Amino acid sequence: MAVAEVQDLVLLLGKDGKRFLVRLSPGEQLHTHRGFFKHDDILGQPFGSQLPSHLGYPFYLLRPSIHDLIMNVKRESQIIYPKESGYALLKMNVLPGSRVVEAGTGSGAMTIALVRGVMPSGKVYSYDRRQDMIDLAGRNLSKLGFQDYVEFKCRGLAEGFDETEVDALFMDVREPHHYVSQVREALAPGAFFGALVPTTNQVSALLERLEDGGFVDLEVSEILVRHYKTVPERLRPEDRMVAHTGYLVFGRPSIEQPCSTPESE
Repeated sequence: MAVAEVQDLVLLLGKDGKRFLVRLSPGEQLHTHRGFFKHDDILGQPFGSQLPSHLGYPFYLLRPSIHDLIMNVKRESQIIYPKESGYALLKMNVLPGSRVVEAGTGSGAMTIALVRGVMPSGKVYSYDRRQDMIDLAGRNLSKLGFQDYVEFKCRGLAEGFDETEVDALFMDVREPHHYVSQVREALAPGAFFGALVPTTNQVSALLERLEDGGFVDLEVSEILVRHYKTVPERLRPEDRMVAHTGYLVFGRPSIEQPCSTPESE
């Protein structure tokens, strides 16, 4: 039976749905809205067990999911939600050992998803023009022990990427259509490109540049997730939902530049 050990990252889940992530260290305490826990009292306890706070309120001891890690990052910018990042990782075939470029580090939520996908033998190269965002993302990654799998680079995208023949490249920047040629130079032929943009006019601009740049297998998607109240006798949707967060655009660079289709005679 798996038990909580020193330096484990664990999730304490209250019966009211409140979630608390903590890395266990002897002598430390976790303070919640329902009382505190001594880390020493959590160490050695089996996952799935119920533990009381010092006030007697029960919490479940669980292993955190990647979803938990992403939704609990410290953020100073809008993050890419797991509903988009999970689909993007599947579409872009991000696997252990992959080399992936990320353009637009932000708070590091997508970086976490990418790193978890390429571990233990791959690498993520993350670009952002703001050093303060890179510093924040670095702290978020370090708290999870993921820092060795990512290399941060502080600069704009106009001069291109250092990496070539990468397996996938994902963009979360303001005007990705300006950098399609740089993307093409970084990607291996037939590799995977993805981007998140918030508006339809950005989608149109990006699609035009991708088509002109010889990208194929194009796709545009919008992903909505509606949660339901987990009460069997009163099953219905939650009153609120995170609806539109962005449009996902995918494509793959071909070797040959596109040629015009002859008109029918």
